[in-house]
Amino acid sequence: MTIATTPKPPYYAVIFTSIQSADAEGYAAMAEKMVNLARIQPGYLGIESARQDIGITISYWQDLESIKQWKDNAEHIEAQAFGNSRWYDHYTTRIALVEKDYSK
Repeated sequence: MTIATTPKPPYYAVIFTSIQSADAEGYAAMAEKMVNLARIQPGYLGIESARQDIGITISYWQDLESIKQWKDNAEHIEAQAFGNSRWYDHYTTRIALVEKDYSK
């Protein structure tokens, strides 16, 4: 995975932090499926992810409506249900407006 290339702000970041449960069966395949599905959603701008003790995935979106449509996507809803019932002991989702960015 690489650092996402995003447009000039403003845009939105969805920050998903999680602690996985001991039950990881099927998790990697579903995670890959969700990344591929997100990439074809209207308003999607990019994604970054890291996992060690705490998983952090940040997806970038054009606007709040795009984020809502992604959250309401039927396949994403199915993945969320598996996450709630099997894969995560705890998670938090935060949505932030990116007003400024810079990079090297």
